[in-house]
Amino acid sequence: MLGRPDSQTIAGPAGLIEVVVDEPAAAPIGLAVLAHPHPLMGGTMDNKVVHTLARAFVLAGWRAVRFNFRGVGRSESAWDEGQGETADMLAVLAHHHADPAVRVLPVALAGFSFGGFIAAQAHAQLVQAAADQSALTVPSQLVLISPATSRFDVPTVPAHTLVVEGEQDDVVPLSSILDWARPQHLPVTVVPGAGHFYHGQLAPLREIVLRHLRAARLN
Repeated sequence: MLGRPDSQTIAGPAGLIEVVVDEPAAAPIGLAVLAHPHPLMGGTMDNKVVHTLARAFVLAGWRAVRFNFRGVGRSESAWDEGQGETADMLAVLAHHHADPAVRVLPVALAGFSFGGFIAAQAHAQLVQAAADQSALTVPSQLVLISPATSRFDVPTVPAHTLVVEGEQDDVVPLSSILDWARPQHLPVTVVPGAGHFYHGQLAPLREIVLRHLRAARLN
């Protein structure tokens, strides 16, 4: 469990959703919601890459909320091919954004692998809702780690999105990430020698995300 805080459950669109909240040392500067890899392939919120994302956000001063998709851990219901999982992420965001301590603060979405696809989907839905004047909020930050571009139709993302990929990823090939990013003129940060799960490369991954978040705060 990587020494995380105890989990809790909140109401979701298909039953209870299990969440873990990691708090920064001081008052949070924003709220980040993080999505995990594919539920049918063993993905959970305790994945080491997701934990690394949470640590980066916390070190940058954000409240980081991880959650288990429906059917994983204590989260109720069952796999829903991405649609329900996107609804889960939006429900977690809505629940925690209602806290007066973060209601007026920036929001970030982040995800790893399948979770990167879900984070991009959730972001796109929030952008559309904003256009319809019904949005909760449009995230100021989107962080995608090896998003599953070879397996899912990952939507277009904002130009300031941080996309990180391992040079030797054998699950989501680097070529697939570049083919998705190229038409958007979207930069991709490549970690030399890293595979999909960033074995031995978690510390560099954390620093890449942390530097991005700190630089974004200065702009």
